[in-house]
Amino acid sequence: MGAGVMKKGGGGGRRVRRRGTSAAMSEINVTPFVDVMLVLLIIFMVAAPMLTVGVPIKLPDTAATALPNEDEEPLAITITADGLLLIQNTEVSDEELLPKLKAIAAERTSDKIFLRADGALAYERVAQVMGALNAGGFNNIGLVTDAGGPTMGGGN
Repeated sequence: MGAGVMKKGGGGGRRVRRRGTSAAMSEINVTPFVDVMLVLLIIFMVAAPMLTVGVPIKLPDTAATALPNEDEEPLAITITADGLLLIQNTEVSDEELLPKLKAIAAERTSDKIFLRADGALAYERVAQVMGALNAGGFNNIGLVTDAGGPTMGGGN
């Protein structure tokens, strides 16, 4: 990769010069390694945003800050504008929601769940789903919104 040959210089002891004697250079050329790592870094930086898969909904805008991340992947319930319920990316009916939530709650260590609801939905529908989440064993419900929305004071 990058091994070369260095001429032996005179060290301590007798100063005898030999012509044509050389020792192997013990340095590693890291330039190709750095080039490969930079290319991989660029590939991952471009590809990472494309890996996030989600259900397209219009979240309401609020002035709330983001919640801190945790070790376990958060469970997300989504309610689309036309009223469809999804657990992560799997569609479920209203009747299937509570049994599935109870089964999921038995498997998980955390009772945290994120509720993503389209902003055009009636509050009654969101409240019904929140009640089902609570009955399913999830008491720590986080409502997902888009940041940067209007504040209660009227400004942005």
